[in-house]
Amino acid sequence: MAEEDVLVGSQHQQHRNFVSEERPVLENRMRGRPVQVVVAKDDHGFELDEQALEGILLNEAVRDKHVVVVSVAGAFRKGKSFLLGFFLRYLESEGAYDWIGDECSPLGGFSWRGGSERDTTGILMWSEVFVVSTPSGEKVAVVLLDTQGAFDSESTVKDCATVFALSTMVSSVQVYNLSQNVQEDDLQHLQLFTEYGRLAMEDGTEKPFQKLQFLVRDWSFPYEAAYGVEGGIKILERRLQISDRQHPELQQLRDRKSVV
Repeated sequence: MAEEDVLVGSQHQQHRNFVSEERPVLENRMRGRPVQVVVAKDDHGFELDEQALEGILLNEAVRDKHVVVVSVAGAFRKGKSFLLGFFLRYLESEGAYDWIGDECSPLGGFSWRGGSERDTTGILMWSEVFVVSTPSGEKVAVVLLDTQGAFDSESTVKDCATVFALSTMVSSVQVYNLSQNVQEDDLQHLQLFTEYGRLAMEDGTEKPFQKLQFLVRDWSFPYEAAYGVEGGIKILERRLQISDRQHPELQQLRDRKSVV
């Protein structure tokens, strides 16, 4: 069973310059670039680009280190790539106090834009691997993944489940990106997607998932639950409560083993 956390954030905590339809990616200010490592095919299949993956992970600086993979997944057009831009700012600043930088600067990194149509397909990996020290002093290689959003008009349920399950299985931390609240369909989709991962690894000895982090964006009810981890945990505990009034199907869904 995956370890769970949940964060909630307000609209005002996000980048306040999301006003233009599209922003240029400032590649000259960043040392890396997004690389397609899992390609979405026209026949709704997926193909691993082994050469692209090897080009990143077999770099001399990181090839002998343990890898920590951080991935963001969820519905399309909900700001996953935008969020990863801030992850990159933090990692490139090496955790400096003013890591967020000038709020008037365009946000570079993975491709993102305004609009209603999907932008990311398949799975992309940032080409720069960040070497970070753990509390124990070990140096690990941190890799960021951007994933194809679920439920766009061109993807089947199987497509969505495949991307979510695959990214979750290879991730040390999977961020489940949600908008405004943790809803019933969010839990149902999570159960469906992670079941693919369970089936894929049912013959293995290792657990299929490591850490699952719920992220609720644009939370509008701080009087019910405060922004941050504590408020997020409060919300998730409410959503996972089992009561006698619930249908057995809903009770089963709330069994923590069934959810993750």
